[in-house]
Amino acid sequence: MTLRPFEQIVTEYGPMVLRVCRAVVGPADAEDAWSETFLAALRAYPGLPEDTRVEAWLVTIAHRKAIDAARAGARRPVAVGRVPESGRALTGGRAGDEGAAPPDGGDRASGTLRDAGQWDADLWAALKALPHRQREAVAYHYLAGLPYKEIAAVTGGTPEAARRAAADGIRSLRKSCTRRTREDERGERR
Repeated sequence: MTLRPFEQIVTEYGPMVLRVCRAVVGPADAEDAWSETFLAALRAYPGLPEDTRVEAWLVTIAHRKAIDAARAGARRPVAVGRVPESGRALTGGRAGDEGAAPPDGGDRASGTLRDAGQWDADLWAALKALPHRQREAVAYHYLAGLPYKEIAAVTGGTPEAARRAAADGIRSLRKSCTRRTREDERGERR
């Protein structure tokens, strides 16, 4: 059997991989993780066994690239408006100024620019609030369509744990979205 041209793989699975990257690493780093995923996949593609499920293989690569992006993000310097006094925690602005917007005009809760759609910002904020395992399980199952057995292989757990993490994540997202909808409705009535 001959392998399909890699361009077809990118065309077919690219949007799914980008959705997964956005859900796992956030909108700010998603495109970099997507590019890194497909660069690594391109290098490994010629040696791919014939019976490999390409979708799961790409999600595995994206998962590893997301871990790399998170590690790189932890090492990046944080731009601040003013350097805090020594001995105080760095909070993205003045010491103790947790609510300040980042200097680039972004929205701290969502990691997106202020002019981005509010729905996307709210959804990302809700996803970001999930524990890491739940966020991955939700992204891999509901955005990439992977079965729980393959999610377990990617994340290093059992299918039951992946199913539980996805269910807990969806439940948390529903609660969060319902709470925000009620708050929005109350705000409109006033």
